[in-house]
Amino acid sequence: MKCPIIKRCGGCFYPQDQYQEELKEKTLFIEKEIKKTKLKIDVKPTVASPLVNGYRNKAIVAFNQKYEYGLYEEHSQDIIPYKHCLLHEDIMDEILQYIQSYLRKYRVSIYDRKRHKGLLRHILIRRGVKTDQTMVVLVCNENMWRGSKQFCNQLVKKFPSIKTIVLNVNTRRTPIVLGNEDKVLYGKGFIVDELCGLKFKISPQSFYQINHDQCVNLYIKALSLLNIKGNETAIDAYCGIGTIGMILSQKVKQVIGVESNKDAIKDAKNNARMNQLSNIQFVCDDATEFMKKLAKEKHKVDVVIMDPPRSGSTKQFMDSVKILNPKQVVYISCDPTTQIRDIQYFKKIGYHTHTMYLYDMFPHTRHVETVVLLSHKKPDGHINVKVEFGEGGGKVPLDNIAKRAESYKPKERVTYKMIKEYIEAKYGFKVHTAYIAEVKRDLGLPMYDAPNAVEELKQPRKHPTAEKVEAIKDALKHFEII
Repeated sequence: MKCPIIKRCGGCFYPQDQYQEELKEKTLFIEKEIKKTKLKIDVKPTVASPLVNGYRNKAIVAFNQKYEYGLYEEHSQDIIPYKHCLLHEDIMDEILQYIQSYLRKYRVSIYDRKRHKGLLRHILIRRGVKTDQTMVVLVCNENMWRGSKQFCNQLVKKFPSIKTIVLNVNTRRTPIVLGNEDKVLYGKGFIVDELCGLKFKISPQSFYQINHDQCVNLYIKALSLLNIKGNETAIDAYCGIGTIGMILSQKVKQVIGVESNKDAIKDAKNNARMNQLSNIQFVCDDATEFMKKLAKEKHKVDVVIMDPPRSGSTKQFMDSVKILNPKQVVYISCDPTTQIRDIQYFKKIGYHTHTMYLYDMFPHTRHVETVVLLSHKKPDGHINVKVEFGEGGGKVPLDNIAKRAESYKPKERVTYKMIKEYIEAKYGFKVHTAYIAEVKRDLGLPMYDAPNAVEELKQPRKHPTAEKVEAIKDALKHFEII
């Protein structure tokens, strides 16, 4: 299915039917950006999104005076009406169509930006994908919605997944969607979603990754880059509602999350309590200022995870990292160009990276999410080797070096523990080693290093459910075993 407004909307850049080419172009773009610098970074192919359409868990639309809802035209505040956006879950547009009929029936006034008159400015819908919970936010030019009780009752009756409806007050003469004041009309003012086995409260103002399933893949990769022993102190900078920091807290001694958005910090603290995590704390502060304070006080920091906004980080932040001297820094970015700029500065202060991983968080758009591990490990020693290059006996042909090195390069050993951790992080449940062995045996794969991988178990064991079989197969594909 092709989008009829793709050329006018500007939200999508790539056609829906050319996804593999899109992935290649995104990888090529990053490679070209790195070539502009003196950095030597191996760019891995862009990892495809599990969902190519319907992946967005957040939608924002505006209405015109004809009660048509739509998206803003690129570089404009003109509304492009539509019935169904291919990036949205179907239920989002079903809710919008119902609201549209309600607005038309009761002649609710629509905001006119030129006259700064009218009630309804935007509608924001957020979804908890794993929990099937929906939030509807009515962004209004006034602090009251007359007949809101009737509206809420009808909407919730029609769509039982709606757990809260919020009135957001925005009286500013700017294109910024949300105002600072939220009034709960129905429910608790938040929804709950599950991510990597943990639960997270999401409020209207919270930052939460748009693409749930791809976010799981990104976080698993980001944390797998770290060499964790369990006694580390970690900083989760630009932490939002605390997602990745809380996932990391299960593997380290202590995590400190820092975020300037007070609503996000409130959610983060509630999330930690809800998940009964006592070794993570959250601070409402500018990330740069907070790091400068830690550096001044010479706190012990072993790991830094940073996921800054599109503008990237600051030199003061990175200078503070140098003073704190953590062994490992994981840098997640939604704008690789600013990340590459920051990596160059990190290199000046002694932190290097050799590999960049790309994840397509936003299919059909120009955006791609990237993650790198920065460290300043130095070799313990060196060996002098004399090798003659060229042609002739006893000499190594130059064009064969790379091929021979690659052929002798050992492949990373994938253990049962790694498979179990991947499944628990992504699916939220545990699988027994014997189940993994059983699935591998059924697939004709070799068996090793598994205490329960013998052909005959001492005691009869239940076979894995279909759900766990699929999860195990997914893990085997993730680690390129099948």
